[in-house]
Amino acid sequence: MVGPVGDLTLGYRPRAYLPLVRQLLIDEGLRRAVVLLGPRRVGKTILIRHLIADLLQCGVAPGRIAYIEMDHPLLHGQSMESLIRQIEEATPHGEGARYLFFDEIQSHKDWEKHLKPLVDHRPDLRILVSGSAAAALKRQSTESGAGRFTDFLLPPLTFSEYLSLRPEPAAIREEDLGLYSLEDIHRLNGQFVDYVNFGGYPELALSLTVRSNPERFVKSDIVDKVLLRDLPQLYGIKDIQELNSLFTLLAFNTAEEVSFEQLSQRSGVGKQTIQRYIEYLEAAFLIKRVFRVDQDGRRYQRERNFKVYLTNPAMYTGLFGARNPDESEFGHLVETAVFAQRFHEDARLNYARWGSDHSEVDLVESSLANKPVSALEIKWSDRHIDRLDELKGLTKFARFHNLPVVWATTRTKFGKLDIDGGDLRFWPAAVLAFHYGVQAVVGRVSDYEARIKGIDS
Repeated sequence: MVGPVGDLTLGYRPRAYLPLVRQLLIDEGLRRAVVLLGPRRVGKTILIRHLIADLLQCGVAPGRIAYIEMDHPLLHGQSMESLIRQIEEATPHGEGARYLFFDEIQSHKDWEKHLKPLVDHRPDLRILVSGSAAAALKRQSTESGAGRFTDFLLPPLTFSEYLSLRPEPAAIREEDLGLYSLEDIHRLNGQFVDYVNFGGYPELALSLTVRSNPERFVKSDIVDKVLLRDLPQLYGIKDIQELNSLFTLLAFNTAEEVSFEQLSQRSGVGKQTIQRYIEYLEAAFLIKRVFRVDQDGRRYQRERNFKVYLTNPAMYTGLFGARNPDESEFGHLVETAVFAQRFHEDARLNYARWGSDHSEVDLVESSLANKPVSALEIKWSDRHIDRLDELKGLTKFARFHNLPVVWATTRTKFGKLDIDGGDLRFWPAAVLAFHYGVQAVVGRVSDYEARIKGIDS
């Protein structure tokens, strides 16, 4: 296992979340195991390799680190306690913590029941488990690991991460917290279009070989394994073709409003079955459902309509092929990409639609008291800066709630308008996506600091 750091990391640059996961792992005050969750192929194993390389560079003795691939045939039937005993017998004794990484942990039956006593009775062990069956890990961790496990969701690459990992210079960079230097919006848009089509998965983003056949990479290595193996095994799904057809329909209509009635009519599947399937797809981090609020910012009691987003716009490329930025459906992919920067946050995100004129706001963020605190309309065009009637839903919502600032994205232009004492700010979608990606990491750090202080323990 131990070798040159470059061998461990395979030449990949670390993801932005590396420092935070490392702190969760090494912090003595937490006394929890880390459960690394996330969709398939977002780089969980590479993140583990970066963690190991970082520990070695910080002076941790190689004998105090162990990486175990739990799906190896020779490990079948062995308990975690037995594996740890063998590791300790084979490596030198000494002072300090021992770091254990169990990858593909879903291969181990009842792993969560074996992990709990280790957390309780072995404070010298720092344990991280990960696996590709995200839905199963999430359910088992939640049901059995209360107070002992810390779930960490590793999302697909954010736009800011994608730019940092690519070899060519980014057309935008962060100068200070929340302050950015934009060199060329047209070059940035080219990078953003590339991100929308290929950017969510590290291999797809960085490998020309993989990128030459995204359909095979996404469909075969990601979607099919979840739909054909992970979800049927976990939830006992018998009609896999039915599930696959529904997911394809939802993916094609990413960022659009749908209803159970509509989906049932188009797919021929019963509404209750569709509801269960959508819950399964959300558990596997393939999609995210967003609910509708009215002008008051309140959820409808009977939720007939909702939006579904792919958690990663590159899935669309893998299923239906890459899209040109001037094609009509690209606007939905832009909305999906902007939303994808935030889907893994704890923010209360909805969309608004109300009234006989179907006034709408693409994204509404609410406080814990269900009071709207921000609103955003996502466009892939510049024309609405001079045609405010196209943003009537956003401006009506802002006035109704006296929001000091609301946002609308454009393709290339910045701008600001006064609407009854509040600001309507225009930013290019690529710039806002970059901002959200940067802030996503900052938000996760703040959430961790809150837990350390006991606010969310």
